[in-house]
Amino acid sequence: MTEILQRAGNWTFDGGTVRIVPGHHKSVHRLRRLLGEVAVPLQAVSGIAYEPGRKAGRLRLRLRHGADPLLQAAGGRLPDAADPYSLEVEPDRAGVAEYFADELRNALLLEQVPVAEPCDRYLLPGPPVPLTVQGTDGTASFDGDRVRIDWNWVAEGSKSSAGPRTFALHELAGVEWSPAVGLENGFVRFHPKGSHAVLKPDHDPNCLVLWGVRQAKDVSSVLLAAAVTARLPHPSASASAPALPPADGPRSEAGSGSGSEHGSGPGSEGADHDVLLRRLRELGELRRDGVLTDEEFTAAKQAVLRRF
Repeated sequence: MTEILQRAGNWTFDGGTVRIVPGHHKSVHRLRRLLGEVAVPLQAVSGIAYEPGRKAGRLRLRLRHGADPLLQAAGGRLPDAADPYSLEVEPDRAGVAEYFADELRNALLLEQVPVAEPCDRYLLPGPPVPLTVQGTDGTASFDGDRVRIDWNWVAEGSKSSAGPRTFALHELAGVEWSPAVGLENGFVRFHPKGSHAVLKPDHDPNCLVLWGVRQAKDVSSVLLAAAVTARLPHPSASASAPALPPADGPRSEAGSGSGSEHGSGPGSEGADHDVLLRRLRELGELRRDGVLTDEEFTAAKQAVLRRF
């Protein structure tokens, strides 16, 4: 078990899953507190980096494209403070952060995770439901099956006259999230199937407007967009492929499926021995081919032996 404990949160890695628990300090972003514990399976990881700094460093976990519905919905627009896969590291813990990163890199190498390949399904379940978002001109809610938008007195006449909007999941082609930035409004827009006309957010009856300084800082509205995204077909899925069922269990159980090579039934001890020998042979070949240096080979070999 490898771990790093910081005021901003705790990260642990057991060889198969990176568990991210947000801290309780008042400086921890609201989105991270609402999201809670996140369990990232190793197969969802594409890399990790530690960025040293004068006052504080930063540990960044990179996920494979298409692995996480939250990142899919956010589209790269989350600030560092709200990003659950970014951890601020105090200067005196830099060595621990580098060790954590090395252990994770070794595991990616040993398990031969296709880090450069996008995922064809979500490997994380997305935020738990139900969720409600208070916007400028109304409120949007999602219970896992249906989205509902209720308008308030600020809503434009076209929205108010249309009345509340309700969408079943099978009626939606997608959801779009854009945060409020400066003087530019943000929004959560739902795209019904067969609808191609896109109006300005203020006039679009399928769109909840996010405006104001408070909503510019509080990007937790992305959680609702991510929860809907997680339950829609994956972007890489073919039109004929059935949608995968959502993972509605706690996020801490993500990635705990039955794909492990370390079985517990009869013959598992022999299987483990075969896996160990195969891993060591592969490492030897990588060193012989010049892919690994002697130091990298030694570190990786020790990691293999510890795991078995």
